[in-house]
Amino acid sequence: MEKKKLYINGEWVEATSYTTLTSPYSGEPLAEIPVATESDVERAIEAAYQARNMMAKMPAHKRAAILEKVAEILQERAEEAAQMIALEAAKPITTAKAEVGRTIQTYKFAAEEAKRIHGETIPLDAAPGGENRVAFTVREPIGVIGAITPFNFPMNLVAHKLGPAIAAGNTIVLKPASQTPLSAYFIAELFEQAGLPKGALNVVTGSGKTVGDKLVTDERISMITFTGSPAVGIGIRNKAGLKKVTLELGSNSAVIVDEDVDVDSIIQRCVVGAFSFQGQVCISLQRIYVHEKRYEEFVEKFIAATKQLNVGDPLDPKTDVSALITPNDVERSLQWIEEAKQGGATVAVGGKRTGNILLPTVILHARPDMKVSCQEVFAPIVLINKVTSIDEAIELVNDSRYGLQAGIYTNNIHVAWEAVEKLQVGGVLINDIPTFRVDHMPYGGVKESGTGREGLRYAVEEMTELKLVIFNRNQ
Repeated sequence: MEKKKLYINGEWVEATSYTTLTSPYSGEPLAEIPVATESDVERAIEAAYQARNMMAKMPAHKRAAILEKVAEILQERAEEAAQMIALEAAKPITTAKAEVGRTIQTYKFAAEEAKRIHGETIPLDAAPGGENRVAFTVREPIGVIGAITPFNFPMNLVAHKLGPAIAAGNTIVLKPASQTPLSAYFIAELFEQAGLPKGALNVVTGSGKTVGDKLVTDERISMITFTGSPAVGIGIRNKAGLKKVTLELGSNSAVIVDEDVDVDSIIQRCVVGAFSFQGQVCISLQRIYVHEKRYEEFVEKFIAATKQLNVGDPLDPKTDVSALITPNDVERSLQWIEEAKQGGATVAVGGKRTGNILLPTVILHARPDMKVSCQEVFAPIVLINKVTSIDEAIELVNDSRYGLQAGIYTNNIHVAWEAVEKLQVGGVLINDIPTFRVDHMPYGGVKESGTGREGLRYAVEEMTELKLVIFNRNQ
């Protein structure tokens, strides 16, 4: 079994202790993963801190070339990368391949953005006293970035931290999720091959207390970028002081189905949104509100399509749904389903486990205060509820701590604009599910779904400081 090493200051470093990484699907051991000590994290931060000026001075075309090379090597090793994701995350191999494809695109977008970081000129003479002065802004790297990433997109969400950080000329200390460190170490190898200078990227695995807290509180770290749960994100923000913090947190994303919609044309799309990667996606379709005129038809066809899904080994190309990330998540999900049943909801299909796999589950008549409705399930569970009007549906969507993305299917432009104006989310999708994302769009939420935006250009803006320059031509 392979024994991994920490990646600090361009060197692969032995740790003093290790933990065994196991497959969520089979329970078989995959690798020995290093557990960083506080001194390991200290060395990683210091390496990034010492390298920050070198990275800041690196020309844009060189930063772009490194990112382009990473994309090129990843393309060559795409099959290997997808197998790695499928093993460590139990992501079905077809979905894992799609993630690798997106990761390649993310690094390509980052390379492009590295070449077009710019400021703007400001007409100071628009104000009295501004005559004979010329002003412009420039964007400068923020410094050392602490990046903390989740298990559900272990390669692409790492790319959404590393890509814009390097494009902007920053250095990084990365803490990947405990269950999916192999992808992060793999990417570190690719950056090493691509010629990234020593110290610019450091990867340390270990506990949130030892690694995460040190990143959040250390004064040499200028910014924290975190994707994960609201509870952890809120804790990070409370500890970070004056650091810049970008938080991409959870959601219980919803879609509305209007009375004029052709149900047949949207069923498969909604099923994919609900059950892709076992629902372990922060914009997974968790709540569906269907107009009463289409409700019975929608439920019948959605259940029929759900029953066609294949569950099993993530390495089987036919598998649609595999194991949840931990056995505890299966237990929690079953408890939430049971709570819903006890409260009067109907489990129309699923609601059972086979090993660490929770069967795709459809719940009807769930009240808004039930955990399966008001909290983030992060499991293959979806609710379908009947509404009498679009206003009622919008009110139900907004009755949430979260606000990441929401969708609405309608053929009425007035209804669409009403949804755009009234839905309290970071992104509104017309005639699509909230699970849609391409990697260069602005992505982020409101309320407990986080602060700041990802998407390469928008992340670069978060990871740079704006400096104003004024020339006084009177002197």
